[in-house]
Amino acid sequence: MTDRRPIGVIDSGVGGLTVLKRLMEEMPHERFLYLGDTARTPYGVRSREEIVRFVGEMTGWLERQGIKELVVACNTITVLGEKTIKGAHEFPVIGMSKGEKLVLETTRNKKIGVFATDFTVSTGAHEKAIHGVDPEAEIYPVGCTRFVPLIETEQFGSPDLKDAVLEYADRLKAKQVDTVLLACTHYPFVEDALEDVFGTEVTVVDPAEATARTAREVLEARGELRTDGEGYCEICFTGDPELGGRLAARMVDMERCEVRKVELADREVQA
Repeated sequence: MTDRRPIGVIDSGVGGLTVLKRLMEEMPHERFLYLGDTARTPYGVRSREEIVRFVGEMTGWLERQGIKELVVACNTITVLGEKTIKGAHEFPVIGMSKGEKLVLETTRNKKIGVFATDFTVSTGAHEKAIHGVDPEAEIYPVGCTRFVPLIETEQFGSPDLKDAVLEYADRLKAKQVDTVLLACTHYPFVEDALEDVFGTEVTVVDPAEATARTAREVLEARGELRTDGEGYCEICFTGDPELGGRLAARMVDMERCEVRKVELADREVQA
């Protein structure tokens, strides 16, 4: 029997739309309910206590919508808030993959670059994950502070974005990496620009591919994967939905999506 309950997806803002794209490709028959907390983004400057509370509020809202699985489409939430919701609900919780298996399957010279936010770089999470599989891999993390503001102000194709891409790519070219991991969900928005600069000698890897695969495998194992019908997505934001809607159009088929603003019960928007 086909399980028609939706899959919930939470994000601190709009970056998780790139994960939503992978999820919809991996599970084309499913209904998705995406919730981006744009009213309180960015989470990277919040305390752990705030993030845990925000995640609890979003998870509670999605639970009331009757989801069968929750995908955490945000690296910050995965690092700081995922453990607080795993095991606390009847539905399974899937965090963002570190992409360690993908990059190690891809690299030929074991020289791997990691593009991430400064916060994610500071945790060392991706280095630990990769070295946990292959201690001999050489990891070169780069904090890309310029990317997110340029993406969220839709500076695609702008001189500033091209300059940022060149700046960060040159740092990794100097290390002779052959594989680059995009360890921030915003960065696939500029994946094409990165591939143009790196050329064919470097492979750019999006860990959302592994996240989506895991989400599908978990539902298959539970007998809850929908295998018929046309997929659909409700894309919800706690703030102004216009920017999110425009960015969503760069990632997913908007004929299969609805964009709207929602209010979370007991949510207090923090300045």
